[in-house]
Amino acid sequence: MSIGIFGNKIGMTQVFNKDGLALPVTIIRVGNCFITQLKTESKNGYNAIQIGYLKRKRIRVTKAELGHLTKNGLPPLLHLQEYRVPDLNDYSLGQIINVNHFKIGQLVNVSGKSIGKGFSGNQKRHKFKRGPMTHGSKNHKAPGSIGPGTTPGRVLPGKKMAGQLGAKRITVSKVRILGIDEKQNLLILKGSIPGKSGNLLSISCSDQLKKIK
Repeated sequence: MSIGIFGNKIGMTQVFNKDGLALPVTIIRVGNCFITQLKTESKNGYNAIQIGYLKRKRIRVTKAELGHLTKNGLPPLLHLQEYRVPDLNDYSLGQIINVNHFKIGQLVNVSGKSIGKGFSGNQKRHKFKRGPMTHGSKNHKAPGSIGPGTTPGRVLPGKKMAGQLGAKRITVSKVRILGIDEKQNLLILKGSIPGKSGNLLSISCSDQLKKIK
């Protein structure tokens, strides 16, 4: 499967492999996602499918999206995303994409918004070293001089300073699937995933399979 799917992060736990090693894992509840649109090369210039996720009340969806979905006989969906595919023969309008499209051992890319940490200083945001803590020093966590002298006499763009930390879209590549629960639509992924519990995630395939020990 070259397309992706939406899901929500449930949390982290650990599982034991055949060698008795404890592996940290993240549990994600995925789908069900609906194929809401098929784009063809003859009509749109390229082949692609659009998927929708998370049923919502009609008032939570814009009129343009509502008209787009109801025209195809689909319920109001909150999140829409498009994926390019080489061929449309395997897809149909209204088709459900769920956990059955993945395999154990497959590598996936997971994108989501990281946890926001608010306004942070240079030490926490950019890993700067702090000043001395003794001998009367007043420069513990102060940024110090930021000007580059007489020339050019201004602060250059991109200067590392205090500011907003986190709350950015992050992608973790080639995360291995350790387990699949088809009854509850759960994916068990090795390692950590961006964001807090309940965070919306986009999961796409790396098109690789790796044997699990």
